[in-house]
Amino acid sequence: MLTLPVDEWIGNAAAVVSGAWGAVTRRAEQSGYSRTAIYQHAERVVQAVASEQAGGMSSEDLWAENERLKAENEALWQAWSEVEDLSESKRRELASAGSAMGLSLTQIVILLAIVLPSRLVPSRATVGRWVQQSAEQSRGILEVLDRACQRWVLVWCLDEIFFHREPILMGVEPISLAWLAAQRGPDRRGESWGKVIEAWPNLEHVIADGGQGLERGVKLANATRRQAQEPEAEPPAPITMGLDVFHTQREVERVLQRLWNRVERQIESAVKADAKLEQAKRRGQDPRGVAGHAGRAWRKAERLFDEAVQAQEAVEQITEALGWFDASGHLYGRERAQAQLDEAGRKLQGESWSKAKRMLKDARTLSHVDRLHEQLRSAVPEPMLREALIHLWYLSRLMRQTEGEDRVRLQEVVVLEQVFCGRLCPDWREGYMKVDELLRQAVRASSAVEGVNSVVRMHQGRHRQVSQEMLDLKRLYWNCRVFREGKRKGRSPYELLGLKLPTSDWWQLLQMDPKELEQELLTQ
Repeated sequence: MLTLPVDEWIGNAAAVVSGAWGAVTRRAEQSGYSRTAIYQHAERVVQAVASEQAGGMSSEDLWAENERLKAENEALWQAWSEVEDLSESKRRELASAGSAMGLSLTQIVILLAIVLPSRLVPSRATVGRWVQQSAEQSRGILEVLDRACQRWVLVWCLDEIFFHREPILMGVEPISLAWLAAQRGPDRRGESWGKVIEAWPNLEHVIADGGQGLERGVKLANATRRQAQEPEAEPPAPITMGLDVFHTQREVERVLQRLWNRVERQIESAVKADAKLEQAKRRGQDPRGVAGHAGRAWRKAERLFDEAVQAQEAVEQITEALGWFDASGHLYGRERAQAQLDEAGRKLQGESWSKAKRMLKDARTLSHVDRLHEQLRSAVPEPMLREALIHLWYLSRLMRQTEGEDRVRLQEVVVLEQVFCGRLCPDWREGYMKVDELLRQAVRASSAVEGVNSVVRMHQGRHRQVSQEMLDLKRLYWNCRVFREGKRKGRSPYELLGLKLPTSDWWQLLQMDPKELEQELLTQ
């Protein structure tokens, strides 16, 4: 605010701006101000005039802006004072979500300290109590959701992982990646697996490794189904079991890699033997003994190399036979695929291949082929039309993956194949839609459960103890979260499975009463 009259400011500034000799001295004598003060007054007057002429905000606008900022500041302080009352639920949600994502309690406290004032940061023990309460709530919610999911779960990928030597029985639906089983112990015997499988009455097919406990669990579940059927009712369809292609291919590739490593080591030994031979010649020593050793080393290296090349060809043949289509685009059948596997197995020599050979001869290895053919026959009974639609699907997919001139040629072939299908059946498009759905959803490996296992193992590394309640909390969060990328982008596992939830927010779902949730799901 101004503490001097306006005419004093202007007079002092005029004395300086006039430039007359002695004007500032005379003005200082008249006004009683020092020469320094007069120059300062003049500078401030000039700045005020320049600012007014520059077209900036007027004093009225500045006062209005100042009042607005004061009001906003007061509102912010009011919100800050109420943060304790407003954020209790949000802090619990953040703590529970962080734990479900695998964060430790210490990491959750650190994150809360970033967004909260120091007086409101909860202790590690408080965060632990919040998480424990949410984990206990998730058990009742999951029981309701699991019952609601039973009708859609037809295929299951099963596996077990270990937390401090205690097994966790895992089950994942492969199409939606819905995590539907995470039972902690007590063991991995058939009886334990049987109880997990029995909870899913519509289950048709199981994909797993060759574990004896899993195999026995499937048999026990089938026996329970037969015992529970009505006396005059038709016998229920048994749960079939497929040997996981993922583990079979990994075993084959593991032995092949060991064989190539052996070839590399032998070649290195042969090279060293050659170097010793050259050294003996330079020193004038008798090279015959060294030469014999080098020759034997190279012959052994050649033999191992030929064996590895033969094994490499066999492995490529096995990989193709375990797939869906051959190089010409025809769908494999059991007989042709098994014949190819047997031919490749005869090329694998040595005890190191014994486990892989047993897996390739196991009837469950090609169960995925039997199941797919059975589904295709039910969808399209006419054999010739079915084969044409399958080949059209293969060509269409290959065309989408090709670019340039090859894509143009494939487009022409696809059009011809469509004409052929149209002559076989005018309504071929309806059959093609069924074939497309079956082929897109065909499953031959337990990669889904292996992917979830890798996530759970990372969580295990950050938690000292993973209780059954904590597994339930993680499973609920996983099934409600929305995928951010990939072919499932924008949808959650529950949504992909077909379950319509009353809310898409997992935290709101967790707060619901299990009985009310079950009633809402039943009325849909």
